[in-house]
Amino acid sequence: MEHVTVVGASLAGLATVRALRAQEFEGRITVIGDEPHEPYDRPPLSKEYLAGTVTEEDIGLTDAEDAELDVEWVLGQPAASLDAAGKAVVLAGGFRIDTDAVVLATGARARRLPGGCPQGVHTLRTLDDARALRDELAPGVRLVVIGAGFIGAEIASTAAGLGCEVDIVEAADVPLQRPLGVEMGAVCGRLHARHGARLHVGTGLAELVGEDRVNAVRLTDGRELPADVVVVGIGAQPNTEWLAGSGLEIDDGVRTDAQGRTAIPEVFAVGDCAHSYRDYTAGPLRLEHWTNALQQPSAAVAALLGREHAAPAHHSVPYFWSDQYGHKIQFAGHRTDDCTVHIEEGDPDAGDFVALYLTPDERPVGVLAIDRARPFGQWRRKLAQRG
Repeated sequence: MEHVTVVGASLAGLATVRALRAQEFEGRITVIGDEPHEPYDRPPLSKEYLAGTVTEEDIGLTDAEDAELDVEWVLGQPAASLDAAGKAVVLAGGFRIDTDAVVLATGARARRLPGGCPQGVHTLRTLDDARALRDELAPGVRLVVIGAGFIGAEIASTAAGLGCEVDIVEAADVPLQRPLGVEMGAVCGRLHARHGARLHVGTGLAELVGEDRVNAVRLTDGRELPADVVVVGIGAQPNTEWLAGSGLEIDDGVRTDAQGRTAIPEVFAVGDCAHSYRDYTAGPLRLEHWTNALQQPSAAVAALLGREHAAPAHHSVPYFWSDQYGHKIQFAGHRTDDCTVHIEEGDPDAGDFVALYLTPDERPVGVLAIDRARPFGQWRRKLAQRG
């Protein structure tokens, strides 16, 4: 194997490059990115970068040591197709990159509303998205966020801190119901009211009001919320359309085994675009979280190079975090609908606690904590041991 091509100049793509060199691959590495930027950190886009407390230089992921990785960067040129049989990636301009192996790290993109939108309506996934939204947020601006998931909640938190008037619209009865369940989703939802943001649940977007520029949001329950700016935070979808006809199995992402292998030899997938088998859940799961994008590539590279790989046990446990209104929310494990919640310590009403998710036989399979990093870390390690 002399040439590995990584499609996606993302955290997962950069982690793949670093793993290749760390595991002594000395051949040629090409990284293809659809954005013109070198890899950057996405979590700050909805928080510190949007608030103006960090710069674009601060969120860059490459450092002085990465200059020694000897990588060919092909940026601002999206991949258009994968010729798996011919072992080549074809770019949108028609240029063909022949290679011995491919690691797919194309991530996901923000879901958008159908049809066109007036000015003032944003999504937030990329640096360019964050630049455009940051220019619009100022004290007194009326912001409506559609979707109270983690990205919507973080944007609402940042905007409230900037002095914006914030309304959040959530179609479910409580925010974060899918990842955290009704009880704990309601607990996290109360953070908004405590910090002056208005949360509207059980209703959705019916119509954006305004011709050239949005000026209001009409809800499905008939109410109308004035809006100078609207952010649509209704989830993300994996960037896999360009793989049509490649022979890969696409099912909410690229299906892989636990090591990132696809059904085609020498083609792997990692990060947000990979729908991978997880030992912890004993089934496939696509994770859109920073930790997975950082950790999964080392196992995939080891499998690609035919090497042994031994990650720390807690790496096997799905993990994510969110920073909202000065609080750190952390979750590890995998909640199912039959789980019950047990408060291990602290007080949910005070927003400072540790909660366990228990199966019907009272086996812990998940842990949620707000502002309790030490006991959370202990339970994360325990879940890995019990998994």
